[in-house]
Amino acid sequence: MAVWLVRAGRHGEREDLVVSNGVAAVGWDEMPDLSRVAAREQLEELCRKHYPDEKPNTISNWVGQLWTFLKRMEKNDLVVLPLKKSAAIAIGEVDGPYQYRADFPPDSRHTRPVRWLRTDIPRTAFDKDLLYSFGAFMTVCQIQRNNAEERIRAVLDGKSTISMGLAEAQIEEKVDLEQVARDEIMKYIGQKFRGHDLARLVESILIAEGYHTQRSPVGPDGGADIIAGRGPMGFDQPRLCVQVKSQDSPVDVGVLRQLQGVMNSFKATQGLLVSWGGFKSTVDSESRRLFFEIRLWDAAELVKALLENYERLPEELQAELPLKRIWGLAKEE
Repeated sequence: MAVWLVRAGRHGEREDLVVSNGVAAVGWDEMPDLSRVAAREQLEELCRKHYPDEKPNTISNWVGQLWTFLKRMEKNDLVVLPLKKSAAIAIGEVDGPYQYRADFPPDSRHTRPVRWLRTDIPRTAFDKDLLYSFGAFMTVCQIQRNNAEERIRAVLDGKSTISMGLAEAQIEEKVDLEQVARDEIMKYIGQKFRGHDLARLVESILIAEGYHTQRSPVGPDGGADIIAGRGPMGFDQPRLCVQVKSQDSPVDVGVLRQLQGVMNSFKATQGLLVSWGGFKSTVDSESRRLFFEIRLWDAAELVKALLENYERLPEELQAELPLKRIWGLAKEE
């Protein structure tokens, strides 16, 4: 068996389609149905024909990825999909050969059937070196170093894996360094800000955004870890009820509905549900219905809000969570 990274668009634009339809899909919109391609040379000829202005190195790279997607991936191989819309990883198994889906949008017609096993595994469940491999820039590539398959299947089974640091691990080249940095920050927060401390971090972010807040003491919180309001004394709208869950596993829709009930008790107009371990798929449709009432923050959204407000956080909190901005050259791959 092998492990394959198959992305769903630079910004996750194919995520909903592939998960809901049980497929992995790649772009290359100009390429026709590839079902009859039998040789790599034939694939290269098609690629040159439909992308005549591309450089030879680019064509060679694309042919390698498409050939892998067409021929090298086998039934029951693992497929890894790092999600862009949440701080989660989807894992599935290849369930059949290549299919050209003319009924799909142009950027999603080259597909492989996939049986998705989990679509809500928090990024924090994976070791640093695996996350580094998941950050490879290519749309399709194999992940095979550091016993990747064995360790990924252990995560699927809810078992711990052998942790490997980047220094001791064999790592993939050309990775998304920004995502690697955010994963490092998430890992650190997950270790240092557990339980009530995570609520303290969320409260500091809200204060930096201009809210007056009150955080519940340690113990029963009546369903609201933080209440917050705008204005000189916090009386103005919006008035927030915030529930913070620091567990590593995703929360289900029951927690979302509970927060909605608590909002009524506190006469809050809006709510914020923070779940460090992310959200189960059952939360998605419900959260869409509650778009104008409740916002969801998983680990990635919390880190995003943290980075946007970091310079306005109290000095003592910055000392607990020391971050430094580093500028680098952004090269298009």
